[in-house]
Amino acid sequence: MAEPLEKRLEKAMVELQEAQEAIARTERELRQASFSVLSSDRAVRATVGPQGELTGIEFLENKHRDMSPQELAASVLEASSAARTKMNRHVMKAMAPFAEPSSHVPELKGFELDWERIFGPEVLRDDEDTARDDTRATPAWRDALGEDGED
Repeated sequence: MAEPLEKRLEKAMVELQEAQEAIARTERELRQASFSVLSSDRAVRATVGPQGELTGIEFLENKHRDMSPQELAASVLEASSAARTKMNRHVMKAMAPFAEPSSHVPELKGFELDWERIFGPEVLRDDEDTARDDTRATPAWRDALGEDGED
């Protein structure tokens, strides 16, 4: 027997209220979020805020003094881009549950978000930090400079 319309509407309203509260909690958490990433040469740490904006740059152990301007710029770009990608993934993970179908109201099917279109293709790639090791190939910034890392 089908559930009465009033009961289904009541369930939908409860679910809507719960969703609104969850979204508000998520928004508060995201407003406070930040991520920092160390460049592969360990010369720069970049920090981004909740909208992926650059909020801090640290030059570590005075390594920047021995770097060319191009090397330093590449390190800053590498670290800031990686931090922004981490923030984008965090936002994606935090917001994904709100796109899922309703558990109580079958008519609410949810919707699909095109995260790649929103944040760019790197957000869908495997997290490089979990696979990071010191034996990996030459960092991209060295490739861009035409250097192989040898003295």
